[in-house]
Amino acid sequence: MSSNSGIQIPSRLPLLCTHDGVLLPGSTMRISVDTARNMQLVKSRLLKGTSLKSTIIGVIPNTRDPEHDSDELPSLHSIGTAGLAVQVVGSNWPKPHYTLLITGLCRFRVTQLLRERPFPVAEVEQLDKLEQYTEGGQADGELGELSQRFYQAAVQLVGMLDMSVPVVAKLRRLLDSLPRETLPDVLASMIRTSNKEKLQVLDAVDLEERFKKALPLLTRQIEGLKLLQKTRKLRPDDDKRVLAIRKGGVFPGRQFSLDEEVEDEDGDDTAMLEKKVKAAAMPEAALRVCLKELKRLKKMPQSMPEYALTHNYLEMMVELPWSKSTTDCLDIRAARVLLDNDHYAMEKLKRRVLEYLAVRQLKSTLKGPILCFVGPPGVGKTSVGRSIARTLGREFHRIALGGVCDQSDIRGHRRTYVGSMPGRIINGLKTVGVNNPVFLLDEVDKLGKSLQGDPAAALLEVLDPEQNHSFTDHYLNVPFDLSQVLFIATANTAATIPPALLDRMEVLQVPGYTQEEKVEIAHRHLIPHQLEQHGLTPQQLQIPQDTTKDIISKYTREAGVRSLERKIGAICRAVAVKVAEGHKVSRAESPTEQHCMCREPTLRNYETYTSPPEMPIVIDHIALKDILGPPVFEMEVSERLTLPGVAIGLAWTPMGGEIMFVEASRMEGDGQLTLTGQLGDVMKESAHLAISWLRSNAKTYLLANGSADPLEGTDIHLHFPAGAVTKDGPSAGVTIVTCLASLLSGRLVRSDVAMTGEITLRGLVLPVGGIKDKVLAAHRANLKRVIIPKRNEKDLEEIPAHVRADLDFVFASTLDEVLNAAFDGGFPAAVNHPQVVSKL
Repeated sequence: MSSNSGIQIPSRLPLLCTHDGVLLPGSTMRISVDTARNMQLVKSRLLKGTSLKSTIIGVIPNTRDPEHDSDELPSLHSIGTAGLAVQVVGSNWPKPHYTLLITGLCRFRVTQLLRERPFPVAEVEQLDKLEQYTEGGQADGELGELSQRFYQAAVQLVGMLDMSVPVVAKLRRLLDSLPRETLPDVLASMIRTSNKEKLQVLDAVDLEERFKKALPLLTRQIEGLKLLQKTRKLRPDDDKRVLAIRKGGVFPGRQFSLDEEVEDEDGDDTAMLEKKVKAAAMPEAALRVCLKELKRLKKMPQSMPEYALTHNYLEMMVELPWSKSTTDCLDIRAARVLLDNDHYAMEKLKRRVLEYLAVRQLKSTLKGPILCFVGPPGVGKTSVGRSIARTLGREFHRIALGGVCDQSDIRGHRRTYVGSMPGRIINGLKTVGVNNPVFLLDEVDKLGKSLQGDPAAALLEVLDPEQNHSFTDHYLNVPFDLSQVLFIATANTAATIPPALLDRMEVLQVPGYTQEEKVEIAHRHLIPHQLEQHGLTPQQLQIPQDTTKDIISKYTREAGVRSLERKIGAICRAVAVKVAEGHKVSRAESPTEQHCMCREPTLRNYETYTSPPEMPIVIDHIALKDILGPPVFEMEVSERLTLPGVAIGLAWTPMGGEIMFVEASRMEGDGQLTLTGQLGDVMKESAHLAISWLRSNAKTYLLANGSADPLEGTDIHLHFPAGAVTKDGPSAGVTIVTCLASLLSGRLVRSDVAMTGEITLRGLVLPVGGIKDKVLAAHRANLKRVIIPKRNEKDLEEIPAHVRADLDFVFASTLDEVLNAAFDGGFPAAVNHPQVVSKL
């Protein structure tokens, strides 16, 4: 634009308030608009205006950050730039906003703010009187000398760049065609300067002062380029380059940035990456792949999308612990002490860890075992995994597999996909930074399956000691050795784990705790932990063992200790209220008499109510009822066995063992059997087996009442209470037989007897599973006699000695033995029939 053009701007201008960037006359800049006032300006002035005058707006720099925008108009900078809106682009993502392309025309000063809403409009005074300046060659004095020096510096700067680049060649031609007085604004907008420095150039209304402000900035840029050239003497082809080109422009050409550090930093980053690759001690196959990718990376321009993908891949490769490992702590005595301090009971798990340590001492190259802890919730499967890691001195990482239904979570995504990333195994190794951590695969029995594959099948390679030394993640696409990782999986039941996956793991059953074990755990771990969590001390709160037993038996019924810990937490919160109220009263001052005459009774009542309690607060059964309410569980075994046709069975659930009542009733009918209680097919078949055996042996046990068939003219209804709970399995057979024998004979079953076992048509009792959990459930219910199959006698070794001492076990191989043990005085037969011996 010529100096003789005589730019004239309107005396009133709408103001666009910007926070990031400074628009100088003669430069073009993109401005993002998203605040309410600026949005209104664009909609009302730029989008609806039809004249050239409507596209001229005032740009005020250095205002408040839009993120902290408020209804009040921020203080305005006194000097701004009148600009011509060349382009307006709107977008709704990530939020509604406009992007303006504005070319600066001249400076102005705000003389008066006319209005603030819906957008600010001000009376302005034009400051750049370009027509008073003559051509650069006619300037004299200090101004002429400054303009000449600035022009020579600009020519020197452009001469240091690569003239083969079209933008550089166009800038060289502009230097000769532009008026000298426009050069400070044009060059200051292109070279690397801060917003504060650009603001100083904008505020320099006097032309001589403007040259003085801009000349040091230009000199600094030249010195930076000279230093860069000295460091690149070995690469003369790179001496003259445009190092970064950004969108925007100067009138009439495009604007570029002389950011000499970007390429240099990129080169240093690639060189640093190459050093990391060589220092990572990778296997030969992985190193070969990394060097190949690094060679490709050096040839790629940064603008290519594949550059970032390749760079991220190499960063992942160098961060993996290919050869980094921790030294195992192999002191068996110290390991035993640590495990005993962390966990009470769980002897089988502790013994397995000590066995691993012993073998590790004898053979240093032992592969990591793959263990699977199966047991009900709350028994400490996850916490014992963390204790094992601390015992071995290894890093610990937990991977939650519950609900995972994509095999890419295990194996990773291939790099051809957008947003690809490694699987959880490789990510976990990157997180811990060593190649021999303890990995806890939590809830492995709750893996899902979907269209994205089967993650349980992907775990087959991870958990196979013969294959995981060369585990190949889809993202890495090179083998990684997992043989030194100690994998520990946890599950509530092994029934939902695929057989192939279960076969690869060493399954260790973690049964529920007995009442005595829960009491010990509560006083060793749970109560001290809850006291610490609630800011209490043992001198303020004491929970006797009798109270703990009441909590366990009357307020919780579980295999683990989670509900027990919650109940103890509730007690601690109630005590914390009392302690806090006592502290408040002890600090409160009594008000003066004249101010509390009318409120004296209220104050006295408050002091009585909140008097400090005596320490320590001991929780007895009365306080327990006040805090936790009435007991949730009552021992109703004897009350429910007051009529014939009721027997107690033992069931196994993922939550632990449970006692199960079986009830039967008879009424007139035509010999039909009705089954209720959400029964599965196997349990229904057990009921039909029991009916068939009793009908075939009715005369033997005097159940026929003079008729050939005890069901003649009679309907039988068999019900399993808790009808909303699905039940299935063969172990209720002996319980159903006992219940029906009680109904048909009119005799009561002993109220302290529980039983489990599968039956056959010949009257044999077959073994069942879950004996330990079932026996513990009977012990929790205060039963005294337990009838189990003869072939399950070996399973009693896993039951604690004090539980075995409290119970009377009856080992039955036939239903005759079951009936004799279930009824007081036995269940005699009319004829002594020979005992059937199994040949199986």
